[in-house]
Amino acid sequence: MAQENHPLPPETTLSDDSSAAPPCVLVFNANDPCGAGGISADTLSCASVGAHALPVVTGAYMRDTAEIFDHVAFDEEAVAEQARSVLEDVTVQVIKVGFCGNPENLSAIAEIATDYAEVPVVAYMPNLSWWEDEKIDAYLDAFRELILPQTTLLVGNHNTLWRWLLPDWSNERSPGPRDIARAAAEVGVPYVLVTGINQPDQHVENVLATPHTVMATERFERFDAVFTGAGDTLSMTLAALLAAGTDLEAATHEALAFLDQSLNGGYRPGMGHLLPDRLFWAELDDEGHEDDGPATAEDFSLPRHETKH
Repeated sequence: MAQENHPLPPETTLSDDSSAAPPCVLVFNANDPCGAGGISADTLSCASVGAHALPVVTGAYMRDTAEIFDHVAFDEEAVAEQARSVLEDVTVQVIKVGFCGNPENLSAIAEIATDYAEVPVVAYMPNLSWWEDEKIDAYLDAFRELILPQTTLLVGNHNTLWRWLLPDWSNERSPGPRDIARAAAEVGVPYVLVTGINQPDQHVENVLATPHTVMATERFERFDAVFTGAGDTLSMTLAALLAAGTDLEAATHEALAFLDQSLNGGYRPGMGHLLPDRLFWAELDDEGHEDDGPATAEDFSLPRHETKH
């Protein structure tokens, strides 16, 4: 069982020649044409917290802002060639694994992670209920066997991780974050961030845990809305903060706060779900301009899009 990817990155130290360069995150994910999640959400989230994404496209969703209709996976050689081309050129601080489409792509990514064993891996497991059962089972089995042994931090919703990692859970109470962390540790994952744990009074809890302890907890009031893209936003933000040298506990708190503010500023570009506003910090002042900031749409006589702001 490979363990080399587990150490978290030390504080990033850049050479004189690259002193202006942000930390880099190699990210594997599918393209999402509506921009809710996938590689576009990863890239924007990464840039929003000051890191640089190296996006490797693993396939493409067929979807709108309300639902996923289908997915087409890239050939594993195309995925591997994208990643290896950029890895030979750019130093990477963290690898983030999102949805990769099929077991063949997971195998290619696992091989790359093995070759760059000093780079920590942040893995996000989305809800796959839109997919065919046999494809879900094959994907989850491959992810468990190939990716989890090299994963430093696993991120996922409580129900998703529960059904995947503890399918035979028979206790009357729901499994807690440490129960899920223990199940993940059995295949080599040292840290798990469990999100969306239902709490009384319309709150949800998010817990960073190991099999032995709870490292960080954040509770937020539940939004009275349905969002798409929250998981990719959180996992990518966390990966970017780790790449910048932030310690795991602090990065978890910051990433969860970033997600909460992104959801608070969420907007609906279509007729489906709301999307997180990953640029909430660029909100305009009362006059409609950023203070001493760059030109806005009004400066070019262009209509501004209507968001929740």
